[in-house]
Amino acid sequence: MVATGLARLHAQVLGCTRCVEAGLLSRAEPVLPQPWAASVVLVGQAPGRVELVARQPFSGRAGRQLFRWLVRAGCTSEGDARRRVYCTSITKCYPGPALGGTGDRRPSGTEVRLCRPFLDRQLQLLQPRVIIAVGGLAQSRFLPPGPLAERVGRCFDAAGVEIAMTPRTLRAAACGGRGDHPRPWVLPLPHPSGASRWLNRCEHALLLDGALLLLAALLHRERPGRGDGVGIPP
Repeated sequence: MVATGLARLHAQVLGCTRCVEAGLLSRAEPVLPQPWAASVVLVGQAPGRVELVARQPFSGRAGRQLFRWLVRAGCTSEGDARRRVYCTSITKCYPGPALGGTGDRRPSGTEVRLCRPFLDRQLQLLQPRVIIAVGGLAQSRFLPPGPLAERVGRCFDAAGVEIAMTPRTLRAAACGGRGDHPRPWVLPLPHPSGASRWLNRCEHALLLDGALLLLAALLHRERPGRGDGVGIPP
């Protein structure tokens, strides 16, 4: 059972000290979601300071903005979004503050490499049909290099090839099956942090609007009890 496998994996992650032993972190404090199955997986960069206290992914100000986006895309509330979307990150521990004193430090390449087997296993267990890649670090895990403005508002297949569809045709294709594009499909979103200035530009805000329309079509397809998505608790 998927939930049982996730619970076992979470126990392994909570006991991990790889980055501490490598001298990259002073303490290992992984933050994980509830170990239930979902056909949509959201991948961010890493937990922040608020998440360390709340012990739940995306609990801070950026997380609140992210869940507002998910509500715009069809979830009824933050609680509904957390049940329908498995929220995780590239690295599982808070990396510490940025050297400049603003925001959080971006995990190093070594931290990403040491933590990668855990994300790989999460994806292997869940077999998601949709991955929401939030921010540049998560997008670099699933997509070829490219500027954010050429990613947000578009959908990509598992090979990183753009799926040239409108929300209407995307929904129709999803309801008809997997089609010609290998799953999981990857939908990029900008980082919702208030420190980011990217969304201050009108054209970028319009790209986000388009991305949320695409996400609404995908979430409609993957809602509980519809199609062959993985079921989640009520």
